[in-house]
Amino acid sequence: MQTLQAGYRGLSLLIDINWDRIFYIGTLVVGLLAGAFLGSVLTSI
Repeated sequence: MQTLQAGYRGLSLLIDINWDRIFYIGTLVVGLLAGAFLGSVLTSI
């Protein structure tokens, strides 16, 4: 149980430190997916 709590605490710390990088990567992925979707829709017209 203590190992699980320590692992969760460590993961929480990593997320707290790197949340802006995770947000940046997520934004890039969403932008690329939106561009691919729009490109596929516009090429079929």
